[in-house]
Amino acid sequence: MMAAVMRALVLAAGLALLAAPVRAEPSEGRPLEALKQEAQARADRNAYPLIGLKPDEVREALGAIHSLERDDWAAAWSAIGDRYMARAQAALARDPAAADADFLQAWRYYSFARWPVPNAPGKQQAYDKALAAFLAHGRLLDPPLAVVRVPFEEKAGEGKAGEGKAGEGKEIVGYMQMPPGGKPAPLVIAVSGLDSRKEDMAERFAPMLAAGVGYLALDAPGTGQSPVKAAPGAERTLVAAIDAVLKRPDIDARRVALYGGSFGAYWATLLAATERPRWRGVVAQSPPVRDSFTRARTLALADNREYLFDYVPAQLFTYDGAATLEQLADLRERMTLDKLGLLEAPMAPLLVIGGVRDTQVAISDIDLLLHSGTTPKEAWINPVGGHMGRDAAAWPDPVIFKKITMPWLLRALEVRAE
Repeated sequence: MMAAVMRALVLAAGLALLAAPVRAEPSEGRPLEALKQEAQARADRNAYPLIGLKPDEVREALGAIHSLERDDWAAAWSAIGDRYMARAQAALARDPAAADADFLQAWRYYSFARWPVPNAPGKQQAYDKALAAFLAHGRLLDPPLAVVRVPFEEKAGEGKAGEGKAGEGKEIVGYMQMPPGGKPAPLVIAVSGLDSRKEDMAERFAPMLAAGVGYLALDAPGTGQSPVKAAPGAERTLVAAIDAVLKRPDIDARRVALYGGSFGAYWATLLAATERPRWRGVVAQSPPVRDSFTRARTLALADNREYLFDYVPAQLFTYDGAATLEQLADLRERMTLDKLGLLEAPMAPLLVIGGVRDTQVAISDIDLLLHSGTTPKEAWINPVGGHMGRDAAAWPDPVIFKKITMPWLLRALEVRAE
């Protein structure tokens, strides 16, 4: 009798668990109140990853977050994004400029709702909304944002088991804007980082149009709409997109430059060697090269506080076949540029940007890169800068782009700034 009762209780408990709503995993890193304080402080100084978010609205969203569960995070920021999206759609017919500003702001909140990666249902929904908001903004630009779609077919042996035929239904998605007129123009190809996306790259590089330079914005492998996860050889998606785009008649294929920031800088540095003849110049902003990929640093990722939160989950989400921290460490060790035989290889003209106080990318990596090979390289190193060379006092992200990155690229492309 007692055994039957116990079996009934166990069955009832199991059914209750099945009926209960599935809760998202909690975020990792700072405790909730510390996370709120740090996020608000970054918003107050317009610092990454809250650039463009309004401090009072950040305070509102943070007030609606009562746990570290990822879907709670996504819901709070998406609510503000929804508000901007509704306002933009209402204004679209009568005031396109106002609608555009609201679409852009909606994208910022949706994008932060999915930040750093869409690893929960609510975050995936927020990412989908972010894409829709940004495309609505892109349609109102002059010239309009062009969505580039390049079919991508995996080579034999590159497809993953359980995903159907290799390459089936896959494509590379990028954003382009070219100067008006249709004449062949220089181009900058910009690759996103671990938690930024091609939308961020498009927004950052749009000012190049005023100088007569177009841009192509791409998601790094393992991020955004990339068809493959990060692993050795994943740069093939970037190369495929570049191959397709450089055939366009409105691009001067003799004047093409490349940019990558953080994880994107890894791919940019790699391509500076493997695709060297293509580039008039390459900017690598805080590129991980070797030391940043060591097992010891990978196993210590959870302790990093320069990264806002979820540093380890963001990495696990991005890399191919990395379900555990140990697997992530194994994979990252295989990706170092020295193991790929590229540190000593000739490279395109290269500007390396970094910060001495960077805790995400070892400054020793930048030193190693500058002292390797036979190709002369340039560097801009902020002695008080953190990741990406940024600091709150004198060199926030927009200033580095305006005063360092963009002028160097224009010089490399032999474009005279107005």
